[in-house]
Amino acid sequence: MSRAGVGRVIDRMLTERHLRLRFALNPMETVVDLYLGGVDLSVDEIDLLCRTDARVWLPGDSVRARH
Repeated sequence: MSRAGVGRVIDRMLTERHLRLRFALNPMETVVDLYLGGVDLSVDEIDLLCRTDARVWLPGDSVRARH
């Protein structure tokens, strides 16, 4: 497994709102595009990222929705 690749994805998800929104709408396409764009990810890492609940990346939106 490539910790650096997963780290790059996490960094981008934390800093790029458009990427978070895109991931929320289509996780598989978003992660595959990152992979095709040069992020080193294994098949298992792609699978794990795609199964991540998108709400993890949108904490502000979920907090506002509760109020």
